[in-house]
Amino acid sequence: MGKIGAIWGVAGVSALLLFAIVRLSPKALFALQSELTLVQWIALVGFALFMLVAEGYRGFQKKFSPRTAARARYLSQNPRPLHVALAPAFCMGYFFATKKTRIVSISLTLGILILVLLIRLIPDPVWVGIIDTGVVLGLSYGLISFWAFVAKAFTQTNYPHSPEVPASA
Repeated sequence: MGKIGAIWGVAGVSALLLFAIVRLSPKALFALQSELTLVQWIALVGFALFMLVAEGYRGFQKKFSPRTAARARYLSQNPRPLHVALAPAFCMGYFFATKKTRIVSISLTLGILILVLLIRLIPDPVWVGIIDTGVVLGLSYGLISFWAFVAKAFTQTNYPHSPEVPASA
């Protein structure tokens, strides 16, 4: 049951990230295929670099990916029926996590939802595509880092990252 939960958790998290990448890619490609002004090119390159560092490196590689991989490893070694059934949410830290982890996970989700709604208000598809280019790059970096940490979590004897489960576990 533990292996099934870990696989379901990793697959579910990966599917969420892939869904966002696939969904946003056409808008990003539209911007890249448009005749951008100098200001738009500067914005695209600047925002893409910002998202690679802020979302990809600092958000995913330094925080989300190691913790989420650790939680998948923990689930494989400590399966509970509810945790296995809801493995993607478990791995992302929505429940059976430290208070800080739950707050961060829920806050980030709400923040992302608000940003998505705000970006929908931008009428110019080129500017939306510029933003989506940065997001696609950040998410792609994040997905690759997640897979790398999952590989480490399941091949290293002593994986050094905490699953951030409650102390009473």
